[in-house]
Amino acid sequence: MAATELGWNAAALVDRIRANRPRVHCLTNGVAQGFTANALLAIGAVPSMTTSPEEVGAFVSGADALLVNLGTLDEPRRQVIRLAVAAAGAKALPWVLDPVFIDRSPGRAAFARELAAGAPAVIRGNAAEIAVLAQSQPVSAYAAGLATVVIATGETDEVVDGRRRVGTPNGHPLMARVTAMGCAGAAIVAAFLAVTEDRLEASAAAMIALGVAGEIAAEHAAGPGSFASAYLDALYGLDAGKLATRARTV
Repeated sequence: MAATELGWNAAALVDRIRANRPRVHCLTNGVAQGFTANALLAIGAVPSMTTSPEEVGAFVSGADALLVNLGTLDEPRRQVIRLAVAAAGAKALPWVLDPVFIDRSPGRAAFARELAAGAPAVIRGNAAEIAVLAQSQPVSAYAAGLATVVIATGETDEVVDGRRRVGTPNGHPLMARVTAMGCAGAAIVAAFLAVTEDRLEASAAAMIALGVAGEIAAEHAAGPGSFASAYLDALYGLDAGKLATRARTV
């Protein structure tokens, strides 16, 4: 798919998010909750965040998508994640696995593999995290084996499902200087999944939207602090013109 076509597709899905206001339930890193919630609101989705084992099933069952981020992980959180994934499965809701720091901890990696076997719609991580999950398999083969979409982020974000691949180089280095940027990005992928059945299409569109927003924000920022605010404004202001003219693919 050509870059311009991908940009127009991303714009159509952003419009759908704004019209439908999907709710994304986020089990995410404690340091990321505020920024993640604001990023979802900026693009037009609705966040919820409870981690209570008594509530999480009901919250997920009533949501449109789920994010499972392993950034802040302990045994109580593992149990809540299992409850949330079970609730998503019962409702056939799309969910995103963000296997944060599994390259730092064998126990965390083992838990991520357990979750990956539970049919996430998308697994989104950096190249090191995805390599740990794939265990020397090519990413496309790993995605095909799980029947899921894998996003490996980096200078060029690779989006694969075993049959198709999209490389999206949009973005800016300042995105790596703001905590929770990746966590918020995974939540926005979940929002895109809530408005289309084509998971690769949703994933590629989300990565383009995130990267274009980063480029726009950098034009108005003096450093990481102002970039974070400008990024939320850029998400809020995304439109077809910006996405179609700025989208790139390799």
